[in-house]
Amino acid sequence: MIWHKYTIQTTTAAEDFISAMLDELGIEGIEIENNVPLTKADQADMFIDFAPQLPPDEGISYVSFYLEEGVDHSRLLKKVTEGIKEQRMFVDVGEGSITEGVTEDLDWINNWKEFFHAFSIGDILIKPTWEDLQESDRGKCCIEIDPGVSFGTGKHETTQLCIRQLQKYIKNGQEQRVLDVGFGSGILSVVALKLGAASVDGTDLDENCMASARDNMAINHLSEDLARFYIGNLIDDVSLQEKVGTECFDIAVANILAEVIVPMVPVVFARLKHGGIFITSGIIDTKENVVKDAIEASGMKILEVDHQGEWVSVTAQKE
Repeated sequence: MIWHKYTIQTTTAAEDFISAMLDELGIEGIEIENNVPLTKADQADMFIDFAPQLPPDEGISYVSFYLEEGVDHSRLLKKVTEGIKEQRMFVDVGEGSITEGVTEDLDWINNWKEFFHAFSIGDILIKPTWEDLQESDRGKCCIEIDPGVSFGTGKHETTQLCIRQLQKYIKNGQEQRVLDVGFGSGILSVVALKLGAASVDGTDLDENCMASARDNMAINHLSEDLARFYIGNLIDDVSLQEKVGTECFDIAVANILAEVIVPMVPVVFARLKHGGIFITSGIIDTKENVVKDAIEASGMKILEVDHQGEWVSVTAQKE
């Protein structure tokens, strides 16, 4: 299906007013683009592996909406133009111009797949579901992944750092239980199970992750009985902490932001068995010492600190 994309150039101060105006006109699927830095609360609610690096915020916002081709939208577009003029009475709308483009459903559904191809981390092959397995890769441990609505292809440095540590510390046949904090697409849970973990428990803030993780379990022919996924904030949700359990995990992995890892450390400490391993990444190099200090303050011993690009992974043990 062909769609016409209309983009209004406005200000960040007016974007909510413009969006509300479009909603009142019955326009759905509004898209907002700006360079406003994410707050700590925003970052805590995200389920991506790392926070985006944005250009300087100049107060400009682009509010876009889509209208189906083949339908006369002239009256609606006139109302949009009039609505922008009305908003100028209440807020600085800025330029207020409207530009038009044409796109297809396929543009935003599938085009990003051009940049995600099979790759290896050690003897693990991570392969998107839409690619065929190459003959040269048949001897590797194959992880198939479809990120769905959750970030987590395994391509990012932070995910790769975690996978390498899981390869090192999961011992097939030892009935190890793994806790995956911020499971996202479920890629680290799938990797843990494929490497021989007996079971995985995962927590995440976003309910959309549940479907992605379950789908990726099924794609990799892993029984639902092997994993329990929960939605909630493990840091301060006592009932969730009780559901997950205390001192019952051999390994905990958390690929999240440093700002979240620091308050998470004592919670993870309480979930680990004595001798349990804590693998964490998502740490930008400027926050390395902050995370290391928090881990040592909890009573854990740091075993390894690994770097890939500007990202850091810290592996520690509960003594």
